[in-house]
Amino acid sequence: MRLPIKTLRPPPSTLPSTQNHTILKPRCITMTQPSKQTNLSTDTREAALHLEKMINLEHIHNNNNFPSMQSSPPSSSTIPFNLKAERIGKRWKEYQGMSNWDGLLDPLDDNLRAEILRYGHFVEAAYNSFEFDPSSPNYANCRYPKSTLFERCGLPNTGYKVTKHLRATSGIQLPNWVDKAPSWVSTQSSYVGYVAVCENKEEIKRLGRRDIVVAYRGTTTCLEWLENFRATLTNLPIPCSSKRAFEKNCAMDGSGPMVESGFLSLYTSFLANWSSLQEMVKQEISRIIQNYGEEPLSLTVTGHSLGAALATLTAYDIKTIFHRLPVTVISFGGPRVGDRNFRQQLERQGTKVLRIVNSDDVITKVPGFVFDDDVASDGAVHMAGFPNWIQKRVEEAQWVYAEVGRELRLCSRDSPYLGSTNVATCHELNTYLHLVDGFVSSTCPFRASAKRFLRR
Repeated sequence: MRLPIKTLRPPPSTLPSTQNHTILKPRCITMTQPSKQTNLSTDTREAALHLEKMINLEHIHNNNNFPSMQSSPPSSSTIPFNLKAERIGKRWKEYQGMSNWDGLLDPLDDNLRAEILRYGHFVEAAYNSFEFDPSSPNYANCRYPKSTLFERCGLPNTGYKVTKHLRATSGIQLPNWVDKAPSWVSTQSSYVGYVAVCENKEEIKRLGRRDIVVAYRGTTTCLEWLENFRATLTNLPIPCSSKRAFEKNCAMDGSGPMVESGFLSLYTSFLANWSSLQEMVKQEISRIIQNYGEEPLSLTVTGHSLGAALATLTAYDIKTIFHRLPVTVISFGGPRVGDRNFRQQLERQGTKVLRIVNSDDVITKVPGFVFDDDVASDGAVHMAGFPNWIQKRVEEAQWVYAEVGRELRLCSRDSPYLGSTNVATCHELNTYLHLVDGFVSSTCPFRASAKRFLRR
């Protein structure tokens, strides 16, 4: 799959309709568009060569060879947080997945819908606070201080306080000539999200606990794209404090969990002046728990695209250290992260993962292949019917992945408001939030009274 190499723009904001509509009882909107076959070919070697060509200095000096790298400051979300929303205190563990969201996904529970959208807005803030302009001296850093980040992103009433900016660092070794390249090529460490904690008493009461949020944006920089293409699996290091429990629960064949090389690199790499994302998160969560450890706490890690993968790694890592802390992942449009052993370890430690998936989004179908997995539902990537020798060769190449957690599957073609189902549109965070807002059930995929409209 050949991808355009340019700095991603922040997700476009959504605007409620300014016209007066007669509000009727919710009814189903079903689309009869013919099913379109999506090309899922993922020749990563070709994509990597394309990237290599794009960052060659001879091309860098020729501005006509590149799409515009400018990105105007994003406008804020138009659906603000409302501290008077439905109280979920008595059922908060249900909505955090302690019962694996049984009975809440189909049909989609309205309170769960509101929670998913709420965490989606936290991800929007991670995008909106990122400096996309490569000509800015602040490129790839956070645009706003912690104290005003939510307000500047159009979310003044979250009830949460940002306590830490987070950075991800690429572990790719760069050649010397990169020092002379533009910042969008050479930037090795960049702002990727933040940690926030709920401090509003009314919101804590509504939620039934004090919630900690870690929110991650998706891929934006050149080196993050390169890391995405490092799709082979690699062993996941086990923290010393967890080795005994791991050895007790490890797979029968003695093998440990494996995850995608590029995602792990972005999570664990560091520079002389920047700690790894892994260390930043662990230290901040530890500090917050020490401050509020006597209260009911929860950790919700959320992200879109690359951020969804980092969210899964973060949740796994935190749960290995803080065993009693309820840890939940709400991910949007995330790629696969690890193998079957990784999934089993997530399940054994009690980490809950809810993956929001758009059937038309190819990013959710990569990397690698899925073998004999009851979660896999796409025949183009499900290889259970292939001969054993083919499966063995793919396994040897370390390309066998497994889906994790529960899945809320949506479809772009179910919405009457999406005029396009191209690759980019289907993967946008804004599309995901629109589909979550409209989804009713598998038999009634889109409600006519959905209030989230898209600006095209």
